[in-house]
Amino acid sequence: MGYNPLIVTSNLAIIALWGLCQFIPIPYVVNLLVLVTSILYVACHDSLVLREEQALARGETPAGGEKLAVIDRPQVETLKKEDAMQFPLMGSASLFSLYIAFKFFDPQTVNLIISGYFGLVGCAAMTATMAPLFGMILPSSISKVEIKKEIKIKHPLPEFIGGESPWDLSIDATLADVVAFIASAVFTGVYLKTKHWTLNNVLGISFCLQGISRFSLGTYKIGAILLIGLFFYDIFWVFGTEVMVTVAKNVDGPIKILFPRSLVPNAETGKIELSLLGLGDIVIPGFFLALLLRFDAHNAKVPYFPTDVHYSFPKPYFHSCLFAYFLGMGMTMFVMIYFQAAQPALLYLVPACLGSSLLCALVRGEMKELFEYSEEEEEEEEEEEKKEEEKKEEKAEDETTAKKDEDAKKDD
Repeated sequence: MGYNPLIVTSNLAIIALWGLCQFIPIPYVVNLLVLVTSILYVACHDSLVLREEQALARGETPAGGEKLAVIDRPQVETLKKEDAMQFPLMGSASLFSLYIAFKFFDPQTVNLIISGYFGLVGCAAMTATMAPLFGMILPSSISKVEIKKEIKIKHPLPEFIGGESPWDLSIDATLADVVAFIASAVFTGVYLKTKHWTLNNVLGISFCLQGISRFSLGTYKIGAILLIGLFFYDIFWVFGTEVMVTVAKNVDGPIKILFPRSLVPNAETGKIELSLLGLGDIVIPGFFLALLLRFDAHNAKVPYFPTDVHYSFPKPYFHSCLFAYFLGMGMTMFVMIYFQAAQPALLYLVPACLGSSLLCALVRGEMKELFEYSEEEEEEEEEEEKKEEEKKEEKAEDETTAKKDEDAKKDD
């Protein structure tokens, strides 16, 4: 199996930048641009596995494989149009709630709760990131040992609070997964105790890699709705209020990636100066980039089975959008430094991502194909088929009833 040199290089760049910036003064703008671009390249290619899962969810199987029963098909997380429209409102409510919490409650207590929550989620993200690595390092006789146990717990809570009952806490893992979980739990514990910025970055990078690779926007139109909504959300909360900046500076959790401006501690605080980038400015455009990469794979007729993230195929939409993202982030940094003021990154990233993808489609004459591409298409078809079957059943019932009425009249 061949390897995509850019994926290998991006993985190495993530590791190298994380390690070297602790000892070598790397210009933070260079550090940020290279690290973020590398994260996006790796995460978007990892998202190609969604194509295989989506195919299985539609009932497709590898050549010679048995068709999966509906109950055994994987569930793929796909954003709905309604959710995309509500996302900026929900984000605003969450952001303002945090602002109020920091204003009227003890910041240390608020951060303790936030750190605890994101520590648990970060541990899960890091486990998923590290498990494949442990799978390669450990002997196959050990790493592939399976641990399975069905655990279902009934609960009395309403569905809108506790979800469906029973809770399914079943375990289906390999020994490599267990080792990765233990290592991640220890790492997270050290982070919660020390709050060191380098450990924060490991959890933040894990969030980005797992979030982008496991989530689908569904369609280009839904992606555009989400980006446009968050475009105005970011502008309002950064330029219109102090809320975004206040929360970003006060939250002490792995929801941002930190970049050292200097390795020399400040004389007054005894700490090094750090710049930050919120994970949303990586993950939200990352969802869109990943969708474009899967659209490229669809256009190139890349086989669904088996998924090979290193498979070589033309990627005009992905590469043009990634380059535009790089320029947009560069513009964000330039304006921020020039005016010495915080900037809403999505102000520059959203036009860059939408503009580059639309321009690419216009040049290639594929505007219709881009807007028609859907990762929910089969689901819609299944709903239509169900409706048709229901109509047929209703028609059959009506015919049966009519026949019975006729027979009854004859008997009379």
